Amino acid sequence: MLWKAHIKPFIQRNTVLCVAVLAAVITCFLVPPDADYLGYFDWKTLSCLFCVLAVVCALKNIRFFYALAHAIVRRFRTMRSCVLALVYITFIGSMLIANDMALLTFLPLGYLVLDTTGKRQYMAFTFIMQNIAANLGGMLTPFGNPQNLYLYSYFHIPDGEFLRIMAPLFLLSVLLITVCCLIFVRPEPLELPDEQIVLERKTVALYLVLFALSIAIVFRGIPYVVGLIVIPLVLWFADRRALMLVDYPLLFTFMAFFVFAGNLSRLPLVHQVLGELLSRNTLLFSTLSCQCISNVPTAVLLSRFTTAYPSLLVGVNIGGAGTLIASLASLITYREYGKHDKAGKGRYLFLFSAFNFGFLAILYLAATMLGY
Repeated sequence: MLWKAHIKPFIQRNTVLCVAVLAAVITCFLVPPDADYLGYFDWKTLSCLFCVLAVVCALKNIRFFYALAHAIVRRFRTMRSCVLALVYITFIGSMLIANDMALLTFLPLGYLVLDTTGKRQYMAFTFIMQNIAANLGGMLTPFGNPQNLYLYSYFHIPDGEFLRIMAPLFLLSVLLITVCCLIFVRPEPLELPDEQIVLERKTVALYLVLFALSIAIVFRGIPYVVGLIVIPLVLWFADRRALMLVDYPLLFTFMAFFVFAGNLSRLPLVHQVLGELLSRNTLLFSTLSCQCISNVPTAVLLSRFTTAYPSLLVGVNIGGAGTLIASLASLITYREYGKHDKAGKGRYLFLFSAFNFGFLAILYLAATMLGY
């Protein structure tokens, strides 16, 4: 009973975390715990991620993002323009509130729009485009994808250089997504029902100040310790539920992979093999690694074996496209789609693979041409 009631559902909801913990435990037998373990953890990355997630949860609780997105979508009167709006909102959202949170916020809005207007035939396509937008839109900012935040902190990448590395592929992604929406969605007329969403201005202002503080911490404008004290303290009085809703499994997943990567980096054979592979083609190996173990663990693991961070940064971002497990965000989208169309999961996976591998091939070719 305990297995069915609690353990199995927990594993299903947190598969990546469980795999990460298992991998970390196995490597602990190869490298017994010692004082060096404390050096594995990137506390700044963990702190920044916690602060951003906490404030985003608070804004989500007052339906701030939903209200903003709903107001934007209502301005469009055709199915094509509405889908473009949903995808662009997810694109922008992933740059500001991280890709997984953007999907959890805007996928339900996408379903609501399609369901209430009788256009559910576009649900698979819309969800897939929102998923790709979340993965690729987040590449432009250090806090847009969890792996970006880690690499940005680990290699101390200058802000201007980070933008220079990612901007060309980001712009190409915007173009590709726009073209797909223009081709595969007809300009059919539609009307959305009225929905009044009232926001408390003082609360919104407070949370936006906290969000600005968390972004300043990411960009090294304020010591992360300040945010780690101020943001939880304010939310404790303003919205304790936001602190409870933080994606703690993601934080613990990072910690487990820090242990896993740190231990592997101390094994001479692993260090030699991975170092050799990455020295030959960091972009290719990091992109392929994402297809097998996802982009976050790839970033954490491979960062210990290469100094070619531009190629690694590009690889773990475009590598989020491809297989279903290449990005945690893709698993979130698949789960959300299954809630509304269990019978159509097979068709969804087919379309998902076709679009994602198509995007991956084009972006990889572009990255190669850019010299990464």
